[in-house]
Amino acid sequence: MDIKRFFIEELKRVYSERIASAARAESDAGQAAEAVRAEVRRREDAKDAALQGRLESGHRRRRKRAVAEMERLLAFAEGGVRRFEPSGRVGLGVLVDVRIEDEAGEDERTLFFLPVGAGVELHGPGGDGFVVVVTPGSPVGRALMGSQVGDCFEIVVEGQDREWRVVDLM
Repeated sequence: MDIKRFFIEELKRVYSERIASAARAESDAGQAAEAVRAEVRRREDAKDAALQGRLESGHRRRRKRAVAEMERLLAFAEGGVRRFEPSGRVGLGVLVDVRIEDEAGEDERTLFFLPVGAGVELHGPGGDGFVVVVTPGSPVGRALMGSQVGDCFEIVVEGQDREWRVVDLM
């Protein structure tokens, strides 16, 4: 299986887990709210029922957001994930190796540029290595978009100024 397809399947699994988790939490909060409403005797009980209702609503929004992101990922994957030449430019679907330098030293990372999933760490086949998902809306994604091998840019991550260099595209 193509490595990009493997990582997309892994991200689908992450979203499936998020959706299931949010659905369970939404259901639990809804049941708790109903139970409290059925036994409301005091003002504190009514407040607790309202709190459970807000929790249910929050979990519903989280589930719907995850479903929408999963749909965007599926639509992207159905369109085909192209291979990037080392002389190309960073765009959606690229695996990009970057070298990051700061006062503490140097680090290399592989990033997968996708429309959704920012910050998710995906492990390779058999647990071999990992990539971090970057999206166009993230600070790193905005800086990377359109760059080429050899391009450098500075970006502040977690309050620390770092220099990023594009090393390879795939």
